[in-house]
Amino acid sequence: MTEIDRGKLASLAGFATPAVLLVLTVVALVDNTFGWQGGAYVVAFFWVALGSALAGGLVRAVAPGPWRSAGSGMALAGATGVAFFVVLVAAFLWAISTFTP
Repeated sequence: MTEIDRGKLASLAGFATPAVLLVLTVVALVDNTFGWQGGAYVVAFFWVALGSALAGGLVRAVAPGPWRSAGSGMALAGATGVAFFVVLVAAFLWAISTFTP
């Protein structure tokens, strides 16, 4: 396995880990797995996404070798999760502001 292959695999693993956590959080919301209220799942999704983005940036900055690729994948998945969260919050606020009973 070459250095490029290891970097690609590390990047994929770095992306897949937070992406799976985010998907599992959404599945837990839909199935009400833990019995939380809906807002608790949203907060959990936000913190997983933000934590992944920050941890990925930190790993990218200080880790050696293939770990930098893993950090890039984590940062990408976290940033995607944060962007998804911002879009959903904006859509929710727009829906509330235009609602007329």
